[in-house]
Amino acid sequence: MADKHHRSLIKAVSWRLTGSVDTLIISFLITGKLKWALTISGVELFTKIGLYYVHERVWENLSFGRVKEPEKPSFDI
Repeated sequence: MADKHHRSLIKAVSWRLTGSVDTLIISFLITGKLKWALTISGVELFTKIGLYYVHERVWENLSFGRVKEPEKPSFDI
């Protein structure tokens, strides 16, 4: 079963939202400035959604580590 493109995009967005909150917190702890933390996490939110989407689609097309499922027999009556 293969993922559709919109599934990969939704996965990319949900993952990046999670990652961006993490980046926001780390950036704030390092800089002590909320404005810088929001800027850093905002920029990486959009760049990494695109990178993740491309990464996901490339891996979807690779056969590495996959096992082909045996075909189910069909019983015609």
